[in-house]
Amino acid sequence: MPAIVGVAQVITLGNSSVFHIGDVYKIMPFAAAKTFSGAGSFNTGERLDVNNRMSSTNTYDPELIDQANAFNM
Repeated sequence: MPAIVGVAQVITLGNSSVFHIGDVYKIMPFAAAKTFSGAGSFNTGERLDVNNRMSSTNTYDPELIDQANAFNM
């Protein structure tokens, strides 16, 4: 559905960033990355109380290639 968008201020965009306003048919990435993180790694906000006593991150990945980005243009 069409939308009325007010002011948008973009400070920076990285190499593989995606920025769109309004309707979009398809968003296809040109790059991919794999991130391993433990419990409570990406918490954001004010006054967080995180209690992680025994925490370990499994980084074992038997696949050499996950999914190709070959046809993303």
